[in-house]
Amino acid sequence: MTQPSVILATASYDHTIRFWEAKSGRCYRTIQYPDSQVNRLEITPDKRQLAAAGNPHIRLFDVNSSTTQPARSFDSHTNNVMAVGFQCDGKWMYSGSEDGTVKIWDMRARECQREYESRAAVNTVVLHPNQTELISGDQNGNIRVWDLTANSCSCELVPEVDTAVRSLTVMWDGSLVVAANNHGTCYVWRLLRGNQTMTNFEPLHKLQAHDGYILKCLLSPEFCEPHRYLATASSDHTVKIWNVDGFTLEKTLIGHQRWVWDCVFSVDGAYLITASSDTTARLWSMSTGQDIKVYQGHHKATVCCALHDGAEPSAA
Repeated sequence: MTQPSVILATASYDHTIRFWEAKSGRCYRTIQYPDSQVNRLEITPDKRQLAAAGNPHIRLFDVNSSTTQPARSFDSHTNNVMAVGFQCDGKWMYSGSEDGTVKIWDMRARECQREYESRAAVNTVVLHPNQTELISGDQNGNIRVWDLTANSCSCELVPEVDTAVRSLTVMWDGSLVVAANNHGTCYVWRLLRGNQTMTNFEPLHKLQAHDGYILKCLLSPEFCEPHRYLATASSDHTVKIWNVDGFTLEKTLIGHQRWVWDCVFSVDGAYLITASSDTTARLWSMSTGQDIKVYQGHHKATVCCALHDGAEPSAA
């Protein structure tokens, strides 16, 4: 099998993971995932593997393969894994779970290297572009920065007491962080470097983005410059695109019939993929705000999507 240049995958409550041809909309591979639902998908930086975060394990599947069996499994969480991601060279993986922990996994040794206690169900974890800090958000409304160099929690924030932080996103240059919650609010902070390596949060903006839940927030990637956007996906069936300069509403993406759970930008920020409870995933043009492809095939809610259409990192 030849490696596709664009890897697009979705997962659904129908216990399948599907791989799609982005342009044609054809599903070319289906993996049965009987063990649990899949909460999050992430593609490794080298485009070779797809991580599926389930309950309570993380499974890695070979992208360039026809086998339906996982290549490897990471097991030590004790509840739903809600977040998964990779260090930029793919040397280690991070995860966050409803068991209240954030974990770091060595990809070669396939074992948990470190564990941090959040003391509440973790909904979201992002890696700072400096590759030395993880930021987590939990069900009790806490945001914590985990300093991987000092191996400790270096910062704690509670934007709204007892309001679950649903999603976190960091600007590619480390200048901003956004937290979205169950009240449809986005909190935006400037990230400032103190005298030490510790990141300081300076409040910048509070955005009432939706009336419903925000299920995913995402800042646009580096190659989208000079445009900077924030996408917010909501239970109100829409995705809103905000201009980060002033946080004005640029576009509302209308087409999904039910909750929109996840979204991911193309590498140049020209397109957005979304996943919805209406069973579909959609490809949107950022310039027009129209959906230009609908990916149909799942039989139940499509709750997460992953896209890698960039180059693999150059070999060191």
